[in-house]
Amino acid sequence: MKYYIIAGEASGDLHGANLLKELLAKDSDAHIRYWGGDRMASVAMWSGKDNDIQQVRHIRDLAFMGIVEVVSHLGAVLGNIRFCKRDIMEYKPDVIVYIDYPSFNLKIAKFAHAHGFKNLHYISPQVWAWKRGRLRPMRRDLDRLCYILPMEQEFYKKNSMPQAVYVGHPLLDEVERYKTDRSGSANRGSVERKTIALLPGSRKQELGKMLPMMVRLAKVHKEYNFVVTGMSLIGDAYYRRFIPSESDNIEVVYDKTYDVLSEAYAAVVCSGTATLETALFGVPQVVCYQCNPLSAAIARRLIASRIKYISLVNLIADERIVSELIQDDFDFDRLESEFALITKDEANRQRIADGYDKVAGILGGAGASGRTADEVISIAAKK
Repeated sequence: MKYYIIAGEASGDLHGANLLKELLAKDSDAHIRYWGGDRMASVAMWSGKDNDIQQVRHIRDLAFMGIVEVVSHLGAVLGNIRFCKRDIMEYKPDVIVYIDYPSFNLKIAKFAHAHGFKNLHYISPQVWAWKRGRLRPMRRDLDRLCYILPMEQEFYKKNSMPQAVYVGHPLLDEVERYKTDRSGSANRGSVERKTIALLPGSRKQELGKMLPMMVRLAKVHKEYNFVVTGMSLIGDAYYRRFIPSESDNIEVVYDKTYDVLSEAYAAVVCSGTATLETALFGVPQVVCYQCNPLSAAIARRLIASRIKYISLVNLIADERIVSELIQDDFDFDRLESEFALITKDEANRQRIADGYDKVAGILGGAGASGRTADEVISIAAKK
């Protein structure tokens, strides 16, 4: 069968890679075109089916975040939408799989539905937090919605989405696979200086906000080694804008986030998928986020009455497990204070560890990628 997959961000590339593996294992006659990144490209390369799997666009050209940021790149966004529509019409897939990236993907889903294509959205838009107006077009345009957070079940039941299916969280698959491969190799705190992981985000807009404050923290705390989890697709030169050449306790490691987390004693993390990854590795963390003030003001007005937290860890547990320093709260004094709590306060570190256990219990076991692949194949087979 013919599959068309659209992932527009780093996290979507990760989940898309695992979905690709499962689709190739379950459908020996799979033909795939995809929007994604290096992880999906690696699966395609090692599959031995180079002629049947083709990359359409790379995520480096797609990852715009925030209302103001998207508007400033509107020409590129609209150009990608036009190209995607043409490409789908020419390829004529049996099913289109949308991985997160809702602002783009739901526009394509509307077009595809109108032209008779099957649509499956993997990783639900956060309509329970904001933009509930998306529910109506999602009911109309999607043949299947695969959601990954247990708390979403009640929401979709109340809002009459019979095509919504809980598949579990795909990060459990990825982290479990990594831990199995690296069993016994973690080395937290046994070296002379403990490692502090810095996860500043996967977009240049985030890096510009997050990394300077993280670097300042490293300058003050010479007793630790600070390791920035970088992305090679962004390029070393961009990271070096924020890291002084004379720094002797901070380095950038590219495309090896799990290697860094497996050895980290604590972490400072940009809000997003990385907060849950950090939790699944059992690393105490402070969650930070800062964006364009106008984007933040609009978002706060839309969602403040609906959600209490922004980090996945706290959202899943429905309680404050990790501290969140958002917008004006993300200043150096607050960061320094919270950093002390995750590095020096053993009682707080244990409290966080207990909270992580609760989150893991709520999420359940692995297998999300395989279950989603089954749904994709099922929808594709329904001519």
